[in-house]
Amino acid sequence: MSASMYFYDLETSGISAKNCRIMQFAGQRVDLDLKKIGEPDNYLIKMTTDVLPEPEAILITGITPQQTFDSGISEAEFLTYFHKSIALPDTIFIGFNSIHFDDEFVRFLNYRNFYDAYEWQWQDGRSRWDMLDVARMTRALRPEGIKWPFASDGKPSNKLELIASVNNLMHEKAHDALSDVNATIALAKLIRQKQPKLYEYLFKIRDKRTVEKIVSQTEPFVYTSGQYGSQFESTTIALTVASHPTQKGSVFVYDLRYDPSPYADKKPSELAELLAKYHPQDDEEFLPVKQLQFNRCPAVAPLSVLDESSSSRLSLDMKKIEQNAKALISMSKFSDNLAEAIKINEKQKQTSFVTDVQDVDSQLYDGFFNESDKNKMKSVRMADENKLADLHPDFNDGRLDKLLLLYKARQFPKCLSQDEQKIWEDYRIMKLTNGGDQSQLAKYFSKINELSTRTDLNEPQIYLLEELKLYGESLAPYSSD
Repeated sequence: MSASMYFYDLETSGISAKNCRIMQFAGQRVDLDLKKIGEPDNYLIKMTTDVLPEPEAILITGITPQQTFDSGISEAEFLTYFHKSIALPDTIFIGFNSIHFDDEFVRFLNYRNFYDAYEWQWQDGRSRWDMLDVARMTRALRPEGIKWPFASDGKPSNKLELIASVNNLMHEKAHDALSDVNATIALAKLIRQKQPKLYEYLFKIRDKRTVEKIVSQTEPFVYTSGQYGSQFESTTIALTVASHPTQKGSVFVYDLRYDPSPYADKKPSELAELLAKYHPQDDEEFLPVKQLQFNRCPAVAPLSVLDESSSSRLSLDMKKIEQNAKALISMSKFSDNLAEAIKINEKQKQTSFVTDVQDVDSQLYDGFFNESDKNKMKSVRMADENKLADLHPDFNDGRLDKLLLLYKARQFPKCLSQDEQKIWEDYRIMKLTNGGDQSQLAKYFSKINELSTRTDLNEPQIYLLEELKLYGESLAPYSSD
C-alpha cells in the first residue's frame, strides 16, 4: 500500500492524558494530494466508572458519559479496529496540535490496554505530522493568500475554528472531532495551494533525522513554536546551546532576540532557577532557552527562508541577532553551566515523581517494556473473556500486573472472580472518594455547582450539568451530599 495521511482528532474528558479519557475519536484517510480515501471513522468510546470527566470539558464538547455508554464501544474494541484498519503501514498521522495533545492520549490508551504505546507512530513506515506549527510558520513567513484571524483581545490567534471561519473553510461544529478533522484537511489544502514550497518543505522535514541536521549545526535557524509569544507570530531565530543530558534526541536552544551577556557568569544553580520559570511575569528576569525535541516535528528552517518582509513583520533586527549569536558563541562556560542547570532541574523532577503517590495508569513513561513482556501483553489482548478470567502471565514489569486487573475490570468485567470484583470496587471507590472534601468526587460536584451559578449558560449547557450530576451520583450516591 502506498503512503497515505490519516487526519484525526479527539474529544476528551479533560486535558490530562494520564488521568482523562478519549470520549470521541474521528479520522479520515487521504492520499498525499489530500484527496479523501474511503469513509471517515467516527466513534464514541465508553467511559469507565473509575473516571470522572472534567465538567468544563463536557460543556465544550457536549458529550456526556451516559452517551458513551449508550452509543459507544469499549477501549479494547476500538483498539482492535484501530490497529487493524487505521494504523496501516506507511500511514502519516496528522492532527491540529496532535503531537502535544491527541498523540499523548492515544499513547496512554494503548498503554492501558496492553499495546505498545509507540509502535503505531513509527513501525512499518508510519510517521506523524502536525498542522498547528505548519499554520504558525506559514503565518509568520509566508502569510500571503490566506486570511489570518485575531482573538478578541486583538492578538494574533491560530485557533482552528477562527482560521476556518475567516477563510470560509468547512467547519460545521467546533469541538466535534469529525468536524475538526474536516477543517484540518481543508486548512492543509489551503496552505498547500497558497504556499506550496513551504508546505512541501515542512512535510519533508517532519523526520527527526532531518530536524537534527538543521538544529545541530553551529548556525542560527528560524524556529516557530507556541513556546514563543504571539506578538512575534510565535517565531524567532534560535541557536542550539546544549544537548539534553538524559533525553536522546532533545536539545536546548537560545532565543537570539535577547542579549546573552547577562547570563555569561551565572552559576548552574542560578540558571536552573531561571530555566524553571515557564511563564515569567512582566519585567521578571527569565532565561530565553527552550527545549526542542527532534521527534515532535518542530517547525524549523534555515535563515535563507527569511526575506525582508518576514523580518520586518516579525520585528527581527538582524544586526542585533548577529551580535547576540557572536556573543553567545564566545561564552565558553555557558553551555556547560546550562547542561548542569538542566541536570539540577531533572533531578528535582525525578525526586518529586518518586515521592508522589502514582497511579499505574499514569506510569507510561517509567520505562519501555521488554520483548518478553510484549509477547505476554499480546497474549492478554488475544484472550477472549473466558480465557482472560484465568490468565495470569508472569510479567517482568510490575506495572503490568496492576494494569491487568484494571484492564479486566474496565473492558471485560464479567471475567472477574469474586475476589477481583471486590478489589476493583474497593479501588474504584477509594479513587473517587478518598480525601474527604478534597476527593475527586467532592471536587467534581463542587465544580458542577460552581458552573451552575453562571448566568451565561444556555439550555443545552444546563442539561449537560444536570446529566453530569446524575452521573456522579450513580457512581457513589452516598457521597454526593
